[in-house]
This record gives sequence, structure tokens and C-alpha cells, in this order.
Amino acid sequence: QVQLVESGGGLVQPGGSLRLSCAASVNILSIDVVGWYRQPPGKQRELVAVILSGGRTNYGKSVKGRFTISRDNAKNTVYLQMNSLKPEDAAVYYCKAVRVGYPNYWGQGTQVTVSS
Repeated sequence: QVQLVESGGGLVQPGGSLRLSCAASVNILSIDVVGWYRQPPGKQRELVAVILSGGRTNYGKSVKGRFTISRDNAKNTVYLQMNSLKPEDAAVYYCKAVRVGYPNYWGQGTQVTVSS
């Protein structure tokens, strides 16, 4: 079983930055894909960014060029650096772990609010 704990959310002004963390209870490299997803109020959950165990990354269209996903193997943690935040980035951000042959695991989520 994989436990994921997100942190780093909060209130930020438009144009500001936040860094989210997703700490895993297992060796992060044993997880095939770690992804960040977000769910704005009243909307469906959507992909923000993913990082594969080999290091390859992929981003949702709306965040490409502004957000960066990275990993600290020693800390078993995946980060999401969010720059140039917009009001439409406000959402609950979730971390997801995908291991082939196992159920997917989700964190509890962290709230990001972008407002002046």
C-alpha cells in the first residue's frame, strides 16, 4: 500500500508562486507514475502534471510553461512548482500514485486559492 501526503497549498495572489509537495510512504522510484491532479469547485478532476519513474514528465495544456514537476528520490517526494498563478488555477490539488498491477493511490488533497 502507498500513502501519499500532500502539503504546500494556501492562498496566493495572482502572478504568485507556490510549491506543492507529495511525500510517499514507499521508495518513490518503485512507483511507475506519480501525478498531480486538480479539481476546481464544481468541476471534474483534471491532470496537471505527471512524472514517470524514469524521469520523463508531461503536463496539462493549461499549465505547460508555468508549472514544473520534479522529484527528490532521497526524500521520496514529488514536487509541483507553480509559477504565474491565475485565479483559474484555484482548486484542490491531489497527488496520485500508479503502480502497474496495483490499485491507484490518492492523497487527501491540498487547497490552492488564487485571489487578490
